[in-house]
Amino acid sequence: SPYAKTHCTGRGSGAAMAATALATATQEAEAQQKKNVVAAKPAPVKLNINGKPYTVTVEPRTTLLEVLRNHLNLTGCKDVDDRTADGADTVVIDGKAVLAGTRFAVELVGKKIQTVESLRDGAKVDEVVTGFVKHDGLQCGYCTPGFVMATRAFLNKHPKATLAQIQEGLGGNICRCGTYQGITQCALEIAKKGGA
Repeated sequence: SPYAKTHCTGRGSGAAMAATALATATQEAEAQQKKNVVAAKPAPVKLNINGKPYTVTVEPRTTLLEVLRNHLNLTGCKDVDDRTADGADTVVIDGKAVLAGTRFAVELVGKKIQTVESLRDGAKVDEVVTGFVKHDGLQCGYCTPGFVMATRAFLNKHPKATLAQIQEGLGGNICRCGTYQGITQCALEIAKKGGA
């Protein structure tokens, strides 16, 4: 009947439209997913470290810690364990203390990265570094660069911090030699100057 033909044609067109819409949605989703995928092969990555531009060619899985130590010879940042539980790899990224082993280099394009090497400019040395020496805040020294960077970042945000605040603020770093007294005294002395 004419009704049956029209009815079938109408249903056929609806199914075709649905199939077309589904195909379009699938293509759009695939295109969006491709935008978020980084090639597995090494590619150039531009980083701003200690105020200087660097370009390194690395795989997407390469951490900032690996770039610093293995590609740029900035070895102040230490690789102590695989669980990033010690803080020896602490750097400052856009003003925040961050563990370099937990961040991929490709994530950090456009960010300002500071390592412990940035705290010395010729004869001029940051007071956190001299404070660590004055208060004997180091023994083996392996954790020291990370502690220094964590202390610098903390004092930048809390220049008038109390001892309790310092102890809590630096709680993410571990010193196996147990030099916490010297470290906290260094930070407290600088904080007292900030409160003057």
